[in-house]
Amino acid sequence: MATRRLKLLSANIQAGSSTRGYHDYVARSWSHVLPAGNKRGALDKIARLAGEHDIVGLQESDPGSLRSGFTNQTHYLAQRGGFDYWSHQPNRSVGGFASSANALLSKLEPVDITDHPLPGRIAGRGVLMARFGDGDDGLTVAIAHLSLGATSRRSQVAFIAELLHGHRNAVLMGDFNCVADRPEMALLYQRTHLQPPASCVPTFPSWRPNRAIDHILVSGSLQLQEMRALPAAASDHLALSIELDVPQQALRAATLN
Repeated sequence: MATRRLKLLSANIQAGSSTRGYHDYVARSWSHVLPAGNKRGALDKIARLAGEHDIVGLQESDPGSLRSGFTNQTHYLAQRGGFDYWSHQPNRSVGGFASSANALLSKLEPVDITDHPLPGRIAGRGVLMARFGDGDDGLTVAIAHLSLGATSRRSQVAFIAELLHGHRNAVLMGDFNCVADRPEMALLYQRTHLQPPASCVPTFPSWRPNRAIDHILVSGSLQLQEMRALPAAASDHLALSIELDVPQQALRAATLN
């Protein structure tokens, strides 16, 4: 079967805010609500990293609030990274001072993009889905940022499992806030074609990674060649990069620029 190798990236970019240690969560808390610090420089570094990939999923990309200088960070990264296609899903706004979104950057033209709010005790989580081929055999890429609490995560994972059920060539990427073998994660492996990762790469905290809470899960029909953790500029998470062999027929309606 003919395949095409694609490079995918998943990154929680923390809206370009700098975190160099746990102390920064207090000492630099102002950077999460004010347009200060070198966020534009951080975004430029993220854009260079993203531009080396074909499809990118972002979490905590600010869609345009005070802390980003009212810059839509997804659009900025798309322009700087050389992506013709981009979409975002604003999920949470804090009084106009800060806002957060899941986002997609792509050099392939999506056939369809949908977004869904996720259940949970506190509103503000979602999943963004893009299809790059026709029908259930087309490549489906989902981007999510799950809750901290296990109870909310379980309902969110169950919701995503229903969305991806029947999609044979699927990728789910994002900040899961948990390791891949947590009990609630089993729903994904039982109800979808997604497979447990063969190895887990620590991504958090970025300055001393010891927890694998960011994941790129793929269907068994997709051949994962490599997975690496890479610095995502100022974020408190490392980014995950993979190379993936995708059946050509799963991309038959897509073009690669």
